[in-house]
Amino acid sequence: MLPCFSKKIFGMDCPGCGIQRSVSLILQGEFGAAFKMYPAIYTLLLLFGFLLLNNFFNIKAANKIIITLTSISVLLILTNYILKFL
Repeated sequence: MLPCFSKKIFGMDCPGCGIQRSVSLILQGEFGAAFKMYPAIYTLLLLFGFLLLNNFFNIKAANKIIITLTSISVLLILTNYILKFL
């Protein structure tokens, strides 16, 4: 795994800490552990999958879906980041 440079330099986790291990856990089939590691992993995968799909097909409500998935992902990332400090 690649090291987190924020953690090395500042000694604290960054908002993205855990995403690499979470993807690794998904590839191993440990879906619950992946969610515990990084709660926004599933919304991010949905977002990137939808963005890829949107490149090939013209989807009417694409902007709404992208904004919704992005908002949920950011909310989960920030909530998880804040909870790490409590």
